[in-house]
Amino acid sequence: MEPSTRIPTRIPGELMDLRRRRAELRESMGLLEDALAAPAGGGAVQWGERVHDAVADLSDDFIDHIVVTEGPDGLHHAILSGALRLTNAVTALAAEHPNITAEIAALSAATEEPVDADRVEAVRERATHLLGHLARHRQRGADLIYEAYQTDIGGGD
Repeated sequence: MEPSTRIPTRIPGELMDLRRRRAELRESMGLLEDALAAPAGGGAVQWGERVHDAVADLSDDFIDHIVVTEGPDGLHHAILSGALRLTNAVTALAAEHPNITAEIAALSAATEEPVDADRVEAVRERATHLLGHLARHRQRGADLIYEAYQTDIGGGD
């Protein structure tokens, strides 16, 4: 590795924090998936409340993800200080954050009021789209970390 592409020595601790946060985000995605998969049947209101609670947890974890990656001492800054060749990948990932945040906010709003049986399928569709978007974002993030550090940060399981 050329000296100009070496990653600063303080990064391993940040990678540990990233692994933990990545696992938390994956866990909240799993809770949302579980809430969506539950039968709505005669309890659409309770189903919607469970989905809404899962979305709130997901929102908190995604905000933490943004802080860890984009903050002044965030991972993106650290990557770019050691590997400018990854600028496009970092920029692309950061550009996804507002869209995902908006999707989370829209899903939260859709489940703020009691969900009736007629809206269950629309909420599931919106949430499933969000989960797919998050999964792809996490995959691209893992690829970026691997490119920068030549290490696998794990799936967060």
